[in-house]
This record gives sequence, structure tokens and C-alpha cells, in this order.
Amino acid sequence: MLKPYSILAATAILLASCSDSTKTDTDKMSTTAPVEIKEIALEDFFKNPEMSSFQISPDGKYYSYLAPYEKRMNLHVRSIESNETIRITEQLDRDIAGYFWANDNRLVYLKDDNGDENFYIVAVDANGENLIALTKEEGVRTQIIDNLENDKEHMIVGLNKRNPQVFDPYRLNINTGEMTMIAENPGNITGWMTDHDGKLRVAMTSDGVSTSILYRETEDMDFAPVLTTNFKNTLSPQFFTFDNKKLYASSNLGRDKAAIVVFDPSTGKEEEVLFEDPEYDVTGLSYSEKEKKLIAASYTGVKHRYHFFDEEYKSMHAQLEKEFPGLEIYVTSTTDAEDKFIIRTYGDKSLGEYYLYDRATKEISDIGDPSPWIDESMMASMHPITYKSRDGLTIHGYLTLPAGVEMADAKNLPVVVNPHGGPWARDTWGFNPEIQFLANRGYAVLQMNFRGSVGYGREFWEASFREWGKKMQDDITDGVNYLVEKGIADKDRVAIYGGSYGGYATLAGLAFSPDVYACGIDYVGVSNLFTFMGTIPPYWEPFKQMMYEMVGDPTNPADSLMLREASPVFHVDKIQAPLYIAQGAMDPRVNKDESDQMVEAMRERGVEVEYLVKDNEGHGFRNEENKFEFYRAMESFLAKHLKESTEEVEG
Repeated sequence: MLKPYSILAATAILLASCSDSTKTDTDKMSTTAPVEIKEIALEDFFKNPEMSSFQISPDGKYYSYLAPYEKRMNLHVRSIESNETIRITEQLDRDIAGYFWANDNRLVYLKDDNGDENFYIVAVDANGENLIALTKEEGVRTQIIDNLENDKEHMIVGLNKRNPQVFDPYRLNINTGEMTMIAENPGNITGWMTDHDGKLRVAMTSDGVSTSILYRETEDMDFAPVLTTNFKNTLSPQFFTFDNKKLYASSNLGRDKAAIVVFDPSTGKEEEVLFEDPEYDVTGLSYSEKEKKLIAASYTGVKHRYHFFDEEYKSMHAQLEKEFPGLEIYVTSTTDAEDKFIIRTYGDKSLGEYYLYDRATKEISDIGDPSPWIDESMMASMHPITYKSRDGLTIHGYLTLPAGVEMADAKNLPVVVNPHGGPWARDTWGFNPEIQFLANRGYAVLQMNFRGSVGYGREFWEASFREWGKKMQDDITDGVNYLVEKGIADKDRVAIYGGSYGGYATLAGLAFSPDVYACGIDYVGVSNLFTFMGTIPPYWEPFKQMMYEMVGDPTNPADSLMLREASPVFHVDKIQAPLYIAQGAMDPRVNKDESDQMVEAMRERGVEVEYLVKDNEGHGFRNEENKFEFYRAMESFLAKHLKESTEEVEG
């Protein structure tokens, strides 16, 4: 199967963005004629898609997708020959988080309860029968290590049931749920990797500062370290070479920007650089399972980019680019024979289309529109921008103007500043329902990849270390100043809104630059770096020392002073602007106490704060009715504090 490969281990992106911002597109071309922009119902932006997450069965007889049933996204299967469709799951409490075909007849999906992120695996036949929760145990989280494409009855998963801090690998029977542990984690392994035969051959370890790659030639041998580096120097294995002797990897060893390389684990050395880019980290690599060849390296600049190693797939991509000009194009699923593909195209103005592509005939068939209610002519363009930070860094970002406003006419607009989560993540070009909703309501929206955002090289990433609330926050403020100096933003009508780390940046913005923002909205954000560090999930423990180096060590007296200075909860006396906070009670990453203590401190001072808590949500709201409530509150809050000021000025 044509696929990218990644190890599903604990990630350095500890506070991933929680906004429901799936990138999407359409095959319909955007109109250039002037149109009257109408206010679109809030629900049209945030309701569940009509259908999404299409995949084709290994034998090519069916494709599957998620679609709403009783307001929750459930699995459906459709025959390609007869077009007959059946719903095969009935999850009523929470959406299915993700799924794949395990064989021609059986599908496997991931689910958690109430947002606790203790995901477990459920398997079901393509006719809806024989549904079994395979790995559900109280307090246990499941990782998928290898779906074992060539073994139709088993997969390899990681479970932290023996020790909540680390994951042991198990061979899991997808029909019966029978599991056999195939290795025991000694306590420092953060990721496992198999070869093309499904043999467990590589492990990654971390003590929080140093990371090692362990290797063994056969499964009856012990693992031995072959490369040890500081966490700032990374070599991330993607998959084995097709003879199972060497590794393809993304590496920044000896360079600022990560490159795709061949790594020999027997010597611990890089042998060859296959592709690198002078501006951006290259971290993606795809291959053909059937034909045993590399397809393309991929990376993200302003948009997603590819470097093809294979001429046939390069030609196929060129055909698709001609068919869908200006859109991004992905292969999301293939048959085992690799003769049919599910194609997804992405843009910035709609929720997209899915297509079935026939490799032999090159025929493209439209199979699904996630949101036929979205009118692309009513949506706003996402403009790439750059500006300079006060200390000279180039900050990349995106500016979305109110729907119907051209860049030349953008003057004195109300602005919502939207820093991303992570913080070691990044914003990308593509449809974002939050951004389009705000643009439809008359706001310009600024997204910026402040220092620490990934994809721009090691130096830019390291520039964020120990800079929470300081230079990272300055990068956000400098973006506001850029818009004000350009005349785009009305300096008296600027709000800040973010989720996760973006929620922290919201609180920090109100506390540390109180004259900049008219109001703020914090969505599951950190308020107190001491309590945050003390309530992280147990499976983040191996990375705690790394967090201390990147953010600050609360056990170190000097760092303790720095962390106190960077924690907004200790500076509520400086906050002047109204604040809205939303929180999931089951959040395992940013504990509810982060929001509780901020609300309490604000109310003690008599500063306006509104607070929404949902008991059946975690790190960001997923259930449709909860999203509606949150965004209705956001709409009212912004109208009150940004639009009313306009009326006062005009009056």
C-alpha cells in the first residue's frame, strides 16, 4: 500500500492545537465576480461533515467513510459495484477518532470516553457484525505500532497497562482480542518500529534530554544503542529500506533543516542525503508497499510540497494538479494492488471533495462532498504573509480578511489574533472553520508561526526555549503591530483567541501586554506553569527533563522565578480586558484546574470573566452540540467587545 510511515510514540508537540480545523477544499473554482456576502449560520461552519475520512478496502470492492448518526461520526461502508451503503457502528457518546481497514472484511477504529484520550481499539466486520472492543481497560491508552498489512489477522499495538508511563508492544488478534506481549519496555523506550516483515527491530529511548536509537538484526537478539544524541539533534526513522537492512530517516544531524537520509544502523552513520530543502524541514516520506520503491518526500512551506523520486507518480500528481489547479492533493488510501486510490484535494475556502482514481484508466470519479452547504464564493482567502520580529527573525503567517474585503481595501478592521497550539506545531494553509466563521462575521484573522513553530529548522525552534511569555509572546505582539502599522487593524479593536498553548498565549497577551487587546478568549489554555508541569499525563514523564530545558525547571530556584513571571495566573492584577474561558473537565493535558484558578483569580479582582465547562469533553470540544454552544458564546463575546466599540466611535 502506498503510504507514509510514522512511529506513534509520545510527541514533543505536547500541547497540540485543539481547534476543529481540518484542512479541506473543493474542486469548484472560486468566482471572481463581486458577490454579496451573507451571514452564514454558525452551525454550517461547525456541524459534522456529511461524510469524511474515506478509505478504500484492500481488495477494492468497498470504500468506507465516517458520517453522522445521532450527531456522532460513525462508520459506513459502500459497495463500489452496487453503491449499496450500510452503517456498521452505532457510537452515540463520542465520535470515532480514526480507523483503517485491517483486511478485506474487518475494520479497526479508535475511540476514547469523554475526551480522556485513553484511546482503545474496536474492531468490526464490514457488515457491522462481530464488533469487539479489543483493548479497552480502565486508565489504559493504546498506540498503534504497526497494522501489519501482510498479516490479515494481527496488528502490533502499544499499551501502558503494566506501567502508565511507558508502552509495551503486543501482538493483537483483531478477531478475538487475544494479545501477546512481544517485548517489555525497560522504562525508557518512547517508540517502537518494525521492519517490512513486521519484526520488531528498532526502539527509541529518552531520558528527557538524551535520545537513543536501539537496533537489533533479529528478534531473538537484544537491542543495542547505535546512535545517541541530545534531543535537539534528531534522527527520526521513517521505515526500513526494502531489504530490511537500513533505515530511511528525517535528520537534522549536522544541519539546521531536517533532510531525508539513508541511515545504516549497523554503523550508526548517515550514508546518503536523498532530499533536503534550504528553507524548510523535510520530514515526510511515502513509498509503495507493493512495488518496493520510494514515491516522494514531502514538507510544508507556505503550502504542502513534494519532491518525487518516481516518475509515474510524479506524472499522476501532475495530472491531478491540472485537474484541480491551485489546490493541494493527497493520496489518502489505496488497494493492496495499488490500482485504485482515494484522492483528497485541499484549499482554503471549502470543506472539500473525495475522489476515486483508477491507475490504469486515469479516470477520476467524485465520491463524496463533506459539506455541500458551504458556498465557496462566500468564503475568505487565506493570504500568506511575513513580518519581522523585534529581534530580527522572519515570522511566517497567514492573514484572512473579512469575507468580501480585498487586501487593497483592508483598513481599520477589527482583528482576532489566533496563535496556534503546541507550541511546537505550526499553522498551515487550508480551510479552517473557525477562521472562516470569524471572517464571515466581519473580522480579520491573524495566524502566525511564532518562534518555536516547527518546520523552519532547528535554530528557529530553539529560539523558543525558555521564552514562554517573553520572546514567543513578543512575536505575537509584533504581528499585531505589523497590522496596525499597515493600517489594516484598528488598534482599539484587537482580540486574541487561542486553544491549548494558544490559550496560554491569550492569557499571557492580556497580562503582559494589556494595552494591546480589547478582549481575549482562552480555550483549554495553561495559566500556571507550576501546576501544569505537575499534572501532565503519566506517559509524558519520560519527556519531563526535556520540558524543563525547553520551558523551565520548577525545581530550580532561578527557573522558578522565571516560571512565576511567565504564569498569567500570578499577574491577573495587570489584566484590564474582559476574558472568556472554555474548558473540558476530562482534559488530560491541560487540567481543569488551570482554568479554575484563573477564573477564581479574575473574579476576586472583579474583572469580567465568563466560564464554560463541559463535563464530557477533554482537550478541546468534539461533540457537535458543545461546539455550537462554545462558538455562539464566542460570537456574542466578540460582538460585545469589538463591534460595540465601533458603534461608540461612529456615534
